[in-house]
Amino acid sequence: VQLQASGGGLVQAWGSLRLSCAASGDILSRYYMAWFRQAPGQGRQFVSHITWSGGLQYYADSVKGRFTISRDNAKNTVYLQMNSLKPEDTAVYYCAARVARMGSWDYWGQGTLVTVSS
Repeated sequence: VQLQASGGGLVQAWGSLRLSCAASGDILSRYYMAWFRQAPGQGRQFVSHITWSGGLQYYADSVKGRFTISRDNAKNTVYLQMNSLKPEDTAVYYCAARVARMGSWDYWGQGTLVTVSS
């Protein structure tokens, strides 16, 4: 599967953005999907993931209550709705996929930059 992330940009603090991750080359419903982020000078950090059907979602504590992950398998797309953005949310956001319930993330998109100004 190939993943293409989009939707990043520059937003003021407390604003909102919605990221999209479009999948091609396979059926999205086969995959667990996730979002990660990497801030300048830092390692890649887990943000959220969602199960195959979308029935369960998991979030990092730092984004819980502000971010919402969702998926539309008919459109082969996963979304990350980000509200109440903070400057510390500034990072390159990556979507990732895996087939197994657990284990490493096998497929990665190219990343989309989110910049939150104070």
